[in-house]
Formats: sequence, structure tokens, C-alpha cells
Amino acid sequence: MNKNKKLISAVAVTGALLALAGCTKKEGGAKASSKSEDKTILVSGSFRGEEQARFEEIVKIFNEKTGYNVVYEGSPDFEVQIQVQTEAGTPPDIAALPQPGTMKRFAAAGYLKPLEADVVAAISSNYAPVWKDLGSYDGKVYGVFHRVNAKSFVWYNKKEWAERGYTIPTTWDELKALQDKMVADGVSPWSVGFESGAASGWPGTDWLEDMMLRTAGPDVYDKWVNHEIAFDDPAVVQALKICGDIWLNDKYVYGGHSNIVTLNYGDSVKPIFEKPAKAMMNRQGNFITGFMQDEIQADLESNVGVFALPSYDSKWGTPVLGGGDQFVAFTDKAGVKEFLTFLTTWEACAPWARIGGALFPHKDQDFNDYGNSLEREIAKVLVNATVFRFDASDLMPTEVGSGSFWTGMVNYASGAESAEEALKVIEETWPTN
Repeated sequence: MNKNKKLISAVAVTGALLALAGCTKKEGGAKASSKSEDKTILVSGSFRGEEQARFEEIVKIFNEKTGYNVVYEGSPDFEVQIQVQTEAGTPPDIAALPQPGTMKRFAAAGYLKPLEADVVAAISSNYAPVWKDLGSYDGKVYGVFHRVNAKSFVWYNKKEWAERGYTIPTTWDELKALQDKMVADGVSPWSVGFESGAASGWPGTDWLEDMMLRTAGPDVYDKWVNHEIAFDDPAVVQALKICGDIWLNDKYVYGGHSNIVTLNYGDSVKPIFEKPAKAMMNRQGNFITGFMQDEIQADLESNVGVFALPSYDSKWGTPVLGGGDQFVAFTDKAGVKEFLTFLTTWEACAPWARIGGALFPHKDQDFNDYGNSLEREIAKVLVNATVFRFDASDLMPTEVGSGSFWTGMVNYASGAESAEEALKVIEETWPTN
């Protein structure tokens, strides 16, 4: 058989198959297919690996309870993928968005379905008001928060503190007094590290963001993030100088301020567990336990203590800086409302909490479900926080949030630039359009 005959034969076979498929569809296949797909709800997000496995255990609970078939798909390119799918008119039924800006952009474009009254009522009853606000746009609620992470914590050597008689500070004045006592005892209060390869400086952005929330409050913080005030606004200068009271005081920092820019952020927690301890405190997010020495990780509860970075102004309480995934609906398909309502319950969180590696803002949670005392303490701070904000650098334009902001913190901590100089340079890099 020659090439042309092969081609003709292939076309004929393909045509026959298509015709057969069409007949099947006409004879009831479409009705059967749609019936089987009615209960399938597609959820997409960035959870992969262990995180995906843990989330799928939660999905399994819902499916077994309700008879729906929620299917989760995780992608390393989720944020690009969801944009393409949405613009093409083929989004999933539900997506877990890690950035508040993405939710607002999709809501403004009319892609998202506002949450139904039952879901909003569940959020109102089981979350602090801040979480409803973070999931809202233009007066409507679009997002349900589930797993979140937090950064506003100070880690310490529990045994060392017990031996020295140190107590946890709850205000900034108490923290300052504790720092001075530590210096008098001949030990550095803090171990601080900004080094992170091409991303060096990002730990400094977290420090400044925490101080902005504590000194200027959430409203000014939001204006700063959105460039409604200049990056070098006096409120930002003040917050950075308070950070500098620690960073630039060689008595307060292990190795002096010059060590900050060369010490890796992951290694910065280790001096507090050396024998003898080289420093007493390390400010970092809840992921930092994975960088502690192996023998410390083997018994975190006995070795490690944690507390919230203290309040500076009592009217803001103890703010928490972090991030989280909010689930939004692109369709109003049957089962979507039910699944989003399920995510507001502790039943949808407890299995992940028991394994560890995740925090939840739900008010009805049983803190005993967390696998260790550290996560229980962090969860309590998170639930009780009246102010929670997403990491500012993650919300800013890339040129700033992943560029000049990082560099500016390095330049300030090293002493190469003053607070005013560093912030002015960052302001000049903010895109004009």
C-alpha cells in the first residue's frame, strides 16, 4: 500500500470512529456522561508533594461524607496556569489562590462567583473579622482561607532561658529591657542572617514589615503596599530605624552588624542552640524549625520555645505577618458551596494539623490536635490576632519586592546606607506605570 492509500485509509477509519462516537452521544451517551460528571468538582492550586497528599486526605473526607467527587490538581506553574485558563474561559470550579491580589484582579474582571450566604455565614462565625476582610473585594466576599503560614515569631533555646531565668516579653519595652539584661549577662540577644544567594535581604523585608504593622498599623501598611504613600514615607523611616536599633547595635547582634549580611538565614537560628549558646533569639517564620540542628529537631518540644514578636503600640495588639491560600469559586456548580463551607470547619483541618507543617485560623479548632506544643502556641497567636497581613514584598511589583527592597535591607544593615538613603533608593525603583 502506498503512502496516499495509507493516508486515505487512516482518514476513513478516523471518520468512522467519529461517526460512531456521534451516534453513541445521540443515543444517550451525552446524558450518561453529564450525569456522571455532575458530582465532579475540580480544584486546582499550588499544593504538591507532601502538601498535596495532606490536602487530598481532607478532600477524601468530604467526598465520603457527601458523595461528591472533588478532584485536586496541583501544579508548579499554578499562578501562570490559572491566569491562562481563566482568560481562555476554562478555569477549574475552585482554585486556591496564594496571593490576595490575584483574587481581587479576578473578582474585578468578573471571573469569580461571590460566595453564597451560607458560606459567608460560616466564615463570619468561625473566623476573626480580618479573614473575611482579606477575602473580600468591593463589598463582596470571595475567598475562604484554609491553610496559612505565619512569620512574626521569635525562637529561643528553652533550656538556656530556664537556666538564665529569662521570661517572655509581651511588649516592646519589655523586649528592650530583656535585650539589655542579656548584654549585661555577656551574651548577644539576637542572631540575624540576611544571606540567601541572589535573594539576600528578604529576611530584612520581613523585619520591616512586622515593624510597620506594629508602629504604623494595618491601614498605613496597606497604603505602603499599594504605593499610596511613598516607600520612604516618614512612617516607614521610623519603622526601619526601630529595626536598626537592633541590627546596628553590635552588642545586640551575634557577630555584629557586619555578620548580618553574610550569615545565611537558615543558619542564623543555629547559634542559639550551640553549647555554649552564642545568641538568645532568632526572629523567623514557622518553617525555621527545619533548619535547626538535627538533635534539636529530634525533640523540639523540650529544646525550643517560641513567642510572638511583641507589640509596639497596644492599639494594634500583636499583629501577625504571613501568607495563606484562599479558595475561590469560578462556577456555581452543585457541590462548590458545600465544599467551601466544609473548608471553614475544623474537620477539614484537623488531619493536616495532626501531621504538622500547617496552621489554620479557624476559631473552633482544637489546639490539642496539633502535633507539638510549638505549633499549638503559634496557632493560638494566629487565632487571637486582630491584625493579619500578607507579606508586603510579595505583593509589591517585582522590581521592588524581589529586587530593590532586598538590596536596600542589605545596604542598611551593613551600614552602607542610612534608613533615609536606603528607602529613597527603593522609592526611585517603583515602576511609574
